[in-house]
Amino acid sequence: MDQIDYDFFKFKNQEPTLVSVAVRTELLDKAAKDFIGKYPNAAIINIGCGLDTRFLRVDNGKICWYDLDLPEVINIRKQFFTESERHKMIARSVFDYSWINDININEHILIIAEGIFMYLTEQEVKGIMDKLAAAFKGSEMLLETTPASLVKQNQKQDLIKDQYQIEARLQWGIKKGKEIEKLNSHIKFIDDWHYFDYHKDRWRIIRWLSLIPTFKYRFGNRIVHLKFI
Repeated sequence: MDQIDYDFFKFKNQEPTLVSVAVRTELLDKAAKDFIGKYPNAAIINIGCGLDTRFLRVDNGKICWYDLDLPEVINIRKQFFTESERHKMIARSVFDYSWINDININEHILIIAEGIFMYLTEQEVKGIMDKLAAAFKGSEMLLETTPASLVKQNQKQDLIKDQYQIEARLQWGIKKGKEIEKLNSHIKFIDDWHYFDYHKDRWRIIRWLSLIPTFKYRFGNRIVHLKFI
């Protein structure tokens, strides 16, 4: 953090956001560990990795891990992390589908996408899912989603820019996890985990508001677990 020119104090008074990111991290770590527990020689593809450190937390000494992000992001990442035989960094846009050729086909593949798809259009998300379904049949995916209602609200008010002074706009969301199946006929919904259901003591007033189903589905993010069949 000391070596990156960024004002992290923007998030100082955004406790719900910080709790949300922490819960997201915990849920994805657990799901990844569960998958690796079942398939010790699995391959994991981390789309939009940023400076994520999940590989260091879940590595069992056998898995192959691919971190995918834009070239400028990977250049920063390489200042802090080193590639190895089992940990590769791919400096390409997710839309440059040539990155798929860099993945050694494995019988068991887990794809992770956190903090990225909600900033893409539905057509862009569908395009990515079509490519993943075709290239990685039988693989599983952990995908962070935001509520469609928040996307709609963001069209009237630029929530991300107003709160964090970040040039990003919510563009795609779903109401329930099973809606993910509408993107591609080869997607099978397995499960989802709503952030408000975890560490309720940390959510303050949201803890009580989330007891109202309409509030929960309108404001909380979730992790969707799916399989490409």
